[in-house]
Amino acid sequence: MNRLESSFGRVLATVAASTLVAMLAYSGPLGNAVTLNTALRAGPASATWILASMSVGLAAALVTAGVVADRIGHRRVFLAGAAVFVAANLACAVIATAPLFVAARIVAGIGAAGMIATGLGLVAAVSEHDGHRARTAVWWSSSMGAGIALGPILTGALDLVEAWRVFYLVLAAAGAALWVSARRIPAQPPHNPDRAQSVLGFVLLTAALSAAVAALVEVRARDAGLAIALAVAAVVLTAALVASQRYGSARLVDSVLFRRRRFLSATVAGLGTGIGIISAMSYSGTFVVHGLGLSTLQAGGLLAVWAGTSAVAALGFSRLAGVVSGRVHLVGGLAGVALGLLLMSGMSDGAPPARLIPGFVVAGIASGLLNTGLAREAIASVPAGDAAMGSGVNNTARYVGSALGITIAGVLAAGAPDAIAGWNRIALAAAVASLVCAAGAGLLTLRAGAPAIGPGTPTAPSPASSQPRRG
Repeated sequence: MNRLESSFGRVLATVAASTLVAMLAYSGPLGNAVTLNTALRAGPASATWILASMSVGLAAALVTAGVVADRIGHRRVFLAGAAVFVAANLACAVIATAPLFVAARIVAGIGAAGMIATGLGLVAAVSEHDGHRARTAVWWSSSMGAGIALGPILTGALDLVEAWRVFYLVLAAAGAALWVSARRIPAQPPHNPDRAQSVLGFVLLTAALSAAVAALVEVRARDAGLAIALAVAAVVLTAALVASQRYGSARLVDSVLFRRRRFLSATVAGLGTGIGIISAMSYSGTFVVHGLGLSTLQAGGLLAVWAGTSAVAALGFSRLAGVVSGRVHLVGGLAGVALGLLLMSGMSDGAPPARLIPGFVVAGIASGLLNTGLAREAIASVPAGDAAMGSGVNNTARYVGSALGITIAGVLAAGAPDAIAGWNRIALAAAVASLVCAAGAGLLTLRAGAPAIGPGTPTAPSPASSQPRRG
């Protein structure tokens, strides 16, 4: 094994493990939401925030973490994120009230954002070889699926022995191990050390995303007054952000990237992933417990059918990663997810839980294809120096879409006569959203060889043309 291959393998192992741990943290409460609500004495609004809190932290911090990482170094931001993740989960393990638990989960999301936004950048800094890039996409997407599958199962199993707090101790220990592993990765020079940082832009972006996601959560919590106030604040903050980027001397993100069709296509697909399959699966645990009478462990096992199939499917698609275009991954994945969601709809009174399994399997296979494409396109659609930023934008779209989708799911469920009717509406709405985003992602890359909108936009290096680079 040559030096490049050895270094790449070590970095990929750390990045894949960090994705697995972050998704464990994200999905764990989906499996024991009822237990958490009881233990923390959470009311309806707090219960909503417990499920959405980590999404808020992720959505608010991913872009900023990616941009800062490209400026000061990916490893430094990864280490900082891992340290924050450890501290936040230790807090979750001892906190006894819902508001403090929600705050700790938001901070955990910020820490996870530091790891997720920089992971693909760490690998890209070691090698841009086309084979390595394809392998990275496969293992990243497989780790994501495995983490989402295992989280609810682990929390459901711990519920059997009334040890839900142990889950957060496990996460803290895993985060510490990742910090140690990342310390052994050779430091690479920053890609853009001389790029001026827009401190005001960072503050406004974080505040705007936080307010927007919080407004969505409060809509689901049925606090109309607070939701409107947060939405107005988000609009004002967004306007201020646009003005700062238009007239200020420093930029958060090079505006030319948003004229790249390939970059926009990946961003739309990320949004579709969140608003479609992730939001539906986030609600599925509550549905099967209250609507079908399953235990939290059984609900986690059923959810694992989708997420586990996704992880295995991503490995199976590894042979296609180098020959199938990003467009096929994204559009085909979203369309397949829509088909799976349609198969999950149409539930009737007395239907067994097994009625959902065919849809879970189809959606899982499609999710494996979709996640593999997202991992590849997030870094292949931007210059090498902006890899972490590209990953940050893509994942931000995913978690903003998730927050929006979960809000829509909550509204649809609340307006339905029973849990089964609510689930049918949610599955159908998520399928429609997936198809709309599939159409959008496809249209953006309809013209072959046209990655940008408008003249003079530089093209991103394609995976096939990338050459190995020494780490």
